[in-house]
Amino acid sequence: MSRDDFTRIRTLALLDEQAALRRVATLVAHNASAATLFEQVCRELGAVLGVRSTDMVRFEDGAATLVAAWSPSGDPAFEIGERIAIDGDTVTAKIHRTGQPQRVDDYTVVEGPLAERLLGLGVRSVVGAPITVAGKLWGATMASSDDANSFPPRTEQRIADFAELVTAALANADAREQLATSRARIVTAADDARRRIERDLHDGAQQRLVSLALSLRLLEPKLEPGSEAARELAAARTELDQALGELRELARGIHPSVLSDRGLEAALRGLAGRSPVPVELDADGCDTLPPALQTTAYFVAAEGLTNAFKHARCSRTAVRVFVDDGWATVEVSDDGVGGTQLDGGSGLRGLVDRVSALGGQLELDSPAGAGTTLRARIEISECVGLASAGEPGVLAAG
Repeated sequence: MSRDDFTRIRTLALLDEQAALRRVATLVAHNASAATLFEQVCRELGAVLGVRSTDMVRFEDGAATLVAAWSPSGDPAFEIGERIAIDGDTVTAKIHRTGQPQRVDDYTVVEGPLAERLLGLGVRSVVGAPITVAGKLWGATMASSDDANSFPPRTEQRIADFAELVTAALANADAREQLATSRARIVTAADDARRRIERDLHDGAQQRLVSLALSLRLLEPKLEPGSEAARELAAARTELDQALGELRELARGIHPSVLSDRGLEAALRGLAGRSPVPVELDADGCDTLPPALQTTAYFVAAEGLTNAFKHARCSRTAVRVFVDDGWATVEVSDDGVGGTQLDGGSGLRGLVDRVSALGGQLELDSPAGAGTTLRARIEISECVGLASAGEPGVLAAG
């Protein structure tokens, strides 16, 4: 082979490796799932190095759990999810001890159960690099060969280049998870505050106003009918009744007590009963949803109905709450003029933030002249236990 041929082959190999790294980086940029990313890293690394197999493990509880593997035959020696003991001077054990890239050029001189198993599978040499998240060792990715001393110098660094992309993906995913968890806790805390304010208004100011109304009612028979004092008293009672009504509406808007006392279906029926436009309600079984989701569903319905009778010039509306494949959907539709936009008011913008904080999506379909449908979809599992959620953790594999 001439020097030019050798140079051309090395150049093509380098280009292939850079292309493989770009493909993995694209997955990272598109927030691919952990399982998809791990599998792609193993596949690309195996093709670049031309080896018998590649694998990726996560270190946890004193063992290594296999999270991805690749082989040309499509039949890796270890099963995904298998827990592998960390022992001896295998590459897995050395990376676990040092947090640095490692290699074993000849497994015939390594002792221990894992080394014996690898030899039994035909593995003679292995090179690997660590994967770290937030400065802590998370796992490792490794390449195996049937031949001893088969990996040239700097193979560790080539594997480390792929491992760094996994590190970036895990860090991004952990940051997203912590942000989502933090936003969900804020929503839950705000709802708790709403409930406390509603109770304070109901048990405090409202009860005082009700007591005052009773006192005025008892005073009325003592005044001469038609007198100026009687007229002033009647006017005061009217003002007081209006203040009580406004206070009840305010408390209901902050957080309806019926939602806490009787559940989402009763709260939605209350909304429908107060609507000046007829409402068709379909919400059977919605009271089994997690509390945070019920509260969000109520505010989606309340905002949708308010916008419908204030702006849509509609003759009818409908509210549906249903569950499908682990997702809860809240739909508010009308037959009005359409043309509504999500950025058209602070109420809808606030709903976008509220629904997003629970990991859901808020959609608006409002073509001009064809009515409006406001739809929120939220994954139920994301809302379970929000009120007692613990600190977020690093993304689990798989």
